[in-house]
Amino acid sequence: MNYDTFIDQVSQRTATSSERAVELTRAVLETFAERLTGGEVLDLAAQLPQPLQLVLKPSPSTEQADRFGAAEFVARVAVRAGVQEPAARDASRAVFTTLREAITGGEFDDVATQLPRDYRGLVEQAMAPGATLRRG
Repeated sequence: MNYDTFIDQVSQRTATSSERAVELTRAVLETFAERLTGGEVLDLAAQLPQPLQLVLKPSPSTEQADRFGAAEFVARVAVRAGVQEPAARDASRAVFTTLREAITGGEFDDVATQLPRDYRGLVEQAMAPGATLRRG
């Protein structure tokens, strides 16, 4: 999936402009990079378009996953994107669903297994049959 398609999918799922979808995607991916181990961040980035790879660049401080729950994840996204938590939750679901379309199933499973059970509400929608938009 190319960058424009990724952003368009997030824009459609969040009912926002492309510009806002870029901001929301960046906020979710930056937060996600904090939650994953450095190696998993690299594996995920390798399957994404170049502009999104730059957002996921791990640093020495991100080698170890920062262990925080889904509520903290949403709170961090909200702060980064400058939105309320319900919008941050919706954006997180939209980005996770779009990630599911953009990367291999095996990589998505690898990423999902690093998340504790309380993330289910954020990623379950991405894993549901028919969750992906039809490509046209």
